[in-house]
This record gives sequence, structure tokens and C-alpha cells, in this order.
Amino acid sequence: MTSTAQTIRIDEFGGPEVMKLVALPVGEPGPGQLRIRHHACGLNYIDVYQRTGAYANPLPLVLGMEGAGIVEAVGEGVTHVKPGDRAAYASNPPGAYSEARVMPAMNVVRLPDDIAFDTAAGMMLKGLTVQYLLKKTLPQGGLQPGDHVLFHAAAGGVGLIACQWARHLGLQLIGTAGSDEKCRLALEHGAAHAINYRSEDFVARVKEITGGKGVKVVYDSIGKDTFERSLDCLRPFGLLASFGNASGPVPPFALGTLAAKGSLYVTRATLFTHLASRENTQAMADELFEVVRGETVKVRIAQRYALADVARAHHDLEARQTTGSTVLMP
Repeated sequence: MTSTAQTIRIDEFGGPEVMKLVALPVGEPGPGQLRIRHHACGLNYIDVYQRTGAYANPLPLVLGMEGAGIVEAVGEGVTHVKPGDRAAYASNPPGAYSEARVMPAMNVVRLPDDIAFDTAAGMMLKGLTVQYLLKKTLPQGGLQPGDHVLFHAAAGGVGLIACQWARHLGLQLIGTAGSDEKCRLALEHGAAHAINYRSEDFVARVKEITGGKGVKVVYDSIGKDTFERSLDCLRPFGLLASFGNASGPVPPFALGTLAAKGSLYVTRATLFTHLASRENTQAMADELFEVVRGETVKVRIAQRYALADVARAHHDLEARQTTGSTVLMP
């Protein structure tokens, strides 16, 4: 059976205006695939990178890495979900900006009945990102309760989940954000400290908060604008975990800088390395579901847009006018 689904596609890289709503055929899943009908789709900064070509993909391209809905059909070899199951995912390849799609089944997991579709669409990529950062992307000696960590963009979708999860782990999360309102939001969600980077020197404040020692780890999704100053926030042997580049890619730098600043470590982390098997995906998702169902982490869906209004959603995201998670409603 082949039907059509309203889908957001780009035929060229560029600004929000290149995204077009088109009807595309949706066929039957092949081996290792499934067909899912979305109830909600997630919006993430990686979608912007892919729309602009900063992360290159073949054209034409359907955007979107995160969604939740009902499994309609499964292909040969797919046994962990079945037609009629509620399901959610963060997955390659892109394609979530659609009413329905055929996709690899590996990173799709069954969604517990007590987690709403829009909540799932706003938490899968973001929550799994926080899971691998706070639980797997660790400085030398790991993290212990009471340790300070610095988390940029603390009022965004990833950031608000990180504030709550870090508090649950006993960590002292220092968050940065671009307004006093966003700083208050981070504090309300569990940040121990919040720094308005537009009015305060975040390096000086981090040193003040930590008694001059610096933090063990910086989680940085901003990139170019924060990279060098993030290094200045680290104590000796500290780790800078770069996992995004909202302000642009980090330019080349001299490795000797790391020696001069205290034998520092730097990693460029990505979620999909951690989601390389179905078993890893399921284990990470189970841990995320546990903290959400127990209300250790509450997912804040602060913006909802119709799928057809995706250009406005991208504009608001890039203008830093959003907080928490954003979902698109097909």
C-alpha cells in the first residue's frame, strides 16, 4: 500500500524559507524498517545545521530527527515493536518532519502509556543527549555528588533536562543563559547557579562560585563563541565536552593551549555514536523513561507549532526566542 503524507522537504540549503510542505508517497517498510504515523515531531538545533548545509546531507532532504506516534507496519526481522504500538525515537536518517514515514527500526522504542506523544517528541533526542553527557561523557575520575559542572544554554530543551538530571545526581550545575528570565527558568529546574552571559563574565563568575578552582567539566553546545572561554573555566585535567555549534563551528586551535591551561581534555561528542545498536538505544531510553515517569525530570514543552509553520519555528529557535522543548504537530 502506498499513501501520501504531508512532509517538510528542502531542495536546497539555506534559511527557513527553503522548507516546503509537500505531499510525498509513503510505502511499505522493508527488512529492518517500520512505518510510523507521527502524533508529534521534535525541533532541535541539529535540524538548523542540516537545513543550512553545515551538516551535509544529500538533497532533496526531509528534516527532523525526533518523533513519536503509532507504528503502522513493520518489515521483516523487526520484533521489538509491532503494529499498533505507541513508539518514539531519536534517529538517523532525518525525516521526522512528516505525518508519516518509513524508517530504520533500530532506534525506535516502545513508548510507555503514561508518557504523552508531545512529551516524547520533545524529550527523546534531548533527553538521550543529557543521558550520554552526564552518565558517559565524564572527566578524569568521573563525577561525584557535590561536583560543579558548567552547562551552556541551560534554559533550552537539552539544558532544562540537564538541570533536573544533574540535581538528581547531586551535581552542582552552573548554567549560562542569555537573559535574566532564562536564568530564573534554569534555577527553577534545578541549576545550582545561573549566569546571564550578556551581562556577566561567565569565566569570572565560575571562578567565584568554585572558589577559584574551576569546574571538572564544561558541556558546550554553543561552539565558536564560547569554546576558548569554556577552557578557562576548567580546573587542571578538566574536560570540555563540545556537543554542538549553535554559534558556528569551533575554529582550529593549537593543542599546546590545552597543556598551558592545565593538561585539559577536549572531546567532540555526538548522540548517534551512543545509539549504534538497538540494545544501547533501549538501555538509554529505559533510563530516560525512568526519570521522566518518576518526575525526576519534567519535560517542558514551551512551544507548539503546526507542521506547516515550521519556518516560523526555525526562525524563533535561531533567534533564541524559545525555551525548553519545541514540538511540531502534524
